[in-house]
Amino acid sequence: MIKYIKETTEFLQEKGFVNPEIGIILGTGLGQLVNEIEIIKEISYNHIPNFPTATVEFHKGKLIYGKLEGKIVIVMQGRFHLYEGYSLQDVTYPVRIMNSLGVKTLLVSNASGAVNLNFKKGELMLIDDHINLQGGSPLAFKGVEQMGTRFTDMSAPYDPKINTKLEAIAKEKNINLHKGVYASVIGPQLETRAEYRYLKTIGADAVGMSTVPEVIVANHLDLPVAAVSVLTDECDPNNLKPIDIDEIIALAGKAEPQMITLFRELIKTL
Repeated sequence: MIKYIKETTEFLQEKGFVNPEIGIILGTGLGQLVNEIEIIKEISYNHIPNFPTATVEFHKGKLIYGKLEGKIVIVMQGRFHLYEGYSLQDVTYPVRIMNSLGVKTLLVSNASGAVNLNFKKGELMLIDDHINLQGGSPLAFKGVEQMGTRFTDMSAPYDPKINTKLEAIAKEKNINLHKGVYASVIGPQLETRAEYRYLKTIGADAVGMSTVPEVIVANHLDLPVAAVSVLTDECDPNNLKPIDIDEIIALAGKAEPQMITLFRELIKTL
């Protein structure tokens, strides 16, 4: 993997992806932030050496390099998921590349379902902690110790200083930002009523199919990371209705401007 990372990094540097400060991963239905960026370079995932091959869903997946609030950023417009058939190493490879290119902070977004019924769809949740239910670790491979500490500490996986800043920004901008625990499952099927009850019992406030692998690798690399969930569904096992994916994506888009405000205001301070 070290060889692959070197090849990919050198390729992107030759394409002008130099001296980035902040990496951003945009989740499902959360692409509007790209419209706020002064784009300098962009490249499709399937043109980047050693990157996971884009599936149909991510033919438009791009790595974007540009300026946002005066900072040089690299943005993943579309991420990879285990449910698409990727490995955990594939899913997290872009994080290793952004780190290799020099980013100092990683910001992550996702769309998730609210298990905590005090949280409502269309609201935001700052991830304070997580539960990994994906059945594996992106660090469980031979030679991982050459890239960072094998037994990575996860006592505070989401950077407390960044989270404090995000909470202060939310208060200042009158944004209803919950704070809670995110459970990450494989998917792509949605949860059963019994599974939602289980998730609530073990302490989850929201559930999704991403983010945790990237956060684990960020911690492995000592890369400060923060993540915000856009809550697109209310997962009440006693009143569960068939899911409407189009409605979820529409809700994500409607709530996204608040997330963009959080990220923009945060980036000013980094």
